[in-house]
Amino acid sequence: MMHEIITLRRIIHTGAVNFVRNAWLAAAAIAIMVVTLTIILFSLITNATFNNTISQIASKINISVYLNDSVSTQQSNVLMSQLRGLSEVKSVSYISKDEALAEYKAANASNQSLLEAINETGGNPLPASIEINPIDPAKIDQVKAILNKPSTINLEDPVAGTSYSGDRKAAIDKIASATDVLRRVGVVAVILFAFISMLIIFNTIQMAIFNRRDELTIMRLLGATTWYIRGPFIVESSMYGICAALISVAFIDLVFLLSSSALQASSLGLLDIGYANTYFHRHFWLLLTGQLFIGIVIGAVSSVIATRRYLKFKSAK
Repeated sequence: MMHEIITLRRIIHTGAVNFVRNAWLAAAAIAIMVVTLTIILFSLITNATFNNTISQIASKINISVYLNDSVSTQQSNVLMSQLRGLSEVKSVSYISKDEALAEYKAANASNQSLLEAINETGGNPLPASIEINPIDPAKIDQVKAILNKPSTINLEDPVAGTSYSGDRKAAIDKIASATDVLRRVGVVAVILFAFISMLIIFNTIQMAIFNRRDELTIMRLLGATTWYIRGPFIVESSMYGICAALISVAFIDLVFLLSSSALQASSLGLLDIGYANTYFHRHFWLLLTGQLFIGIVIGAVSSVIATRRYLKFKSAK
């Protein structure tokens, strides 16, 4: 046990010495990893911010089923029961003709011509409706299936129908499509830049191995085990990841500080900088831990692959 501890200490010490000795290589590798980890971290924060924006948009999206005046309370209750049983639906509510008229008048209180037009009808021309609030606008297949049933279509007002049609249907479908695309782009960006970083670290470790090839040959001849030779490279590349993770987190923190104070920015297109800043600081330690983990894994895995391929180690003794 004591022998293993001493060996581990030597491996860590050697890796740290190599990290300092190969300062220029380390600086180049860390710079690339900083870019990569910064992009990964920014992608994670952006994805969380987009999800929040999408959730806010989705909370304002509802689908209305306008009922004809002959629909009974029992029929509307049956349809509402079916809709409430769907996992895609957040809530279902019934709006009577009187409530619809009151909402119309409140929404158009400043438009006297519209109020006069509705009063001149001599009654209430607005239909009762069932309001459906979906959980995710990208996942409303079950809702659409019920709305397309003949039994549901027979309940609809022949003029108004449902709000899930025409321009509104196109808008909901576009939001659903954009939601899916944003999530996919975030995942692809993280995977792509992690792969690029591994390639850079891989080549950096190969350069370090090439520079120390004579020393490594002597170690092999003296009977050094595979992991004793490979260990310092793993420690060295892991230190690249640790430094890069700390720098990337500090850089993102500085960017948010500048954008929220000096630039007085609250949003950048769909990116809500205010929410992104809050999310970053609320999850700071979790994000920092994640960055350290990703940096160490990228460095260590790249180092293992590089040493295996370049040195062509045999099985460990």
